[in-house]
Amino acid sequence: MFPRKENILLIKVEKFTDRIIKLDAYLKSKHVDNYIINQISRAGTSIGANINEGVYAQSKADFVSKYSIALKEANETSYW
Repeated sequence: MFPRKENILLIKVEKFTDRIIKLDAYLKSKHVDNYIINQISRAGTSIGANINEGVYAQSKADFVSKYSIALKEANETSYW
């Protein structure tokens, strides 16, 4: 893997992803409906994936697109 500069957003998103994974396990232990758990997991973990893609964007438009998708996924996670 390429070394990367310290990026506070990536650090926070990685911590958020870890919390989403722990939340997933907790909700499973409480027998919450799998549909809801899957929605939270998909939306919550894709935030980091999109931000990471944005870091290596090919253009300014690509960067804005990836970060916009990450924002939408954050809003969806908040909903669930």
